Amino acid sequence: MARMKMLKAVLGAGVVLTLGACTQETQNQIGRSVQNWTGTNGILEVYAGPTLIKRFLEVDKLSTALGTDDKTPRPYRYGYGKIDLNLNGKVDPGEKRVYFEISDYSTNYVFYEAP
Repeated sequence: MARMKMLKAVLGAGVVLTLGACTQETQNQIGRSVQNWTGTNGILEVYAGPTLIKRFLEVDKLSTALGTDDKTPRPYRYGYGKIDLNLNGKVDPGEKRVYFEISDYSTNYVFYEAP
């Protein structure tokens, strides 16, 4: 039992030291990779000025598009979620799961984990 605790402590210290040596951007990329792998139960809201115009519920993840050949990040994000047609914050009958894309340059959006 004590050996397992020691092993966990050593592995934990190794992870902390490894992440501590990474740049902030590398740490962010690792975090995004873990989040993309695990997914989240998110809500995406799209705004036109101060007005909410679209809402997607039960978004499993919001991913950054990558180029097919060069693998560089593209200026848009995509995902799947259930569209909230009446903007009431819950999935009603007839509100289906849809694919969406949002631009990093021109789309005002907020993505957050469902409360």
